[in-house]
Amino acid sequence: MTVDKGRFAPSPSGRMHLGNVMCALLAWLSVKSKGGTLVLRIEDLDTARCKKEYARQLMDDLRWLGLTWEEGPGKNEPDAPYFQSERTEIYENTLDRLREKAMIYPCFCSRADLHAANAPHLSDGTVLYQNTCRGLTASEQAEKNKKRPGALRIAVPDEDICFTDGHLGAVCQNLKRECGDFILRRSDGVFAYQMAVVADDACMGITEVVRGQDLLSSTPRQIYLQRLLGVKTPSYYHIPLLVNEQGVRLSKREKSLDMQELRKRYAPSELLGELAALCGLQQKPYAKTPQELAAVFDWGKIVREPIVVPKRIQNE
Repeated sequence: MTVDKGRFAPSPSGRMHLGNVMCALLAWLSVKSKGGTLVLRIEDLDTARCKKEYARQLMDDLRWLGLTWEEGPGKNEPDAPYFQSERTEIYENTLDRLREKAMIYPCFCSRADLHAANAPHLSDGTVLYQNTCRGLTASEQAEKNKKRPGALRIAVPDEDICFTDGHLGAVCQNLKRECGDFILRRSDGVFAYQMAVVADDACMGITEVVRGQDLLSSTPRQIYLQRLLGVKTPSYYHIPLLVNEQGVRLSKREKSLDMQELRKRYAPSELLGELAALCGLQQKPYAKTPQELAAVFDWGKIVREPIVVPKRIQNE
């Protein structure tokens, strides 16, 4: 019998924030309520922004909260390494496998090129790539490469990718019209999130992914890559984002909501109780341990709309 395996995969670009804690909590509760295990993976592909010190702080904060992991740094490590910055060989091999299944080509477009005035934009403001470099000949690619290295894009078909989100229900995206050929490796050589997480989830046997709704549109791209690679698609649960009373998404710039400040104002069970009330798991912010919350966890209780964080939590 396959054991459910979830993961919490933060990027250590600063101190963990209230929104990160909400994601960690729901990922932990979801898999623990099924009797499964949690993997901690550190998504530090962008080494210029992600620091080992931030990762150490993050792990200390998770232990303080009681949201411990069974696999990952400092624990059982059957699929090590658990830092993406150390998994380059795995990504190179994944890229080679994808080359056998689909068209992958260099793209030399600059950011200014992509954001040209006539470039079509999706509803969320994302630029829809127009396959500008897909038809370049080998000699044209070589000439452009002399001026700047190219990113690597994968050609997508005119195809609908549909899945059922465990929290939000049915989701469909047409790859050609709503996504476009997307990047697998940046021009600076850094592998893109879309491919790295697919490779990692497959290698680590992840069966469920809990993450923010801001990543919902990424999922069809990842399912497309999973199908090309012949690996299983995990169950996905996309959770609402935290916003202020004006509806603006909270960010790491809100220093009153990072773990340095939150640990001064709350005991672990108090903070988890506040989050459980905000997301709908309990009616009032009663202090609770992770184990107590896991005993009553149900995705049907979790709200779907953005979560408004009251001023008493923001400004205490």
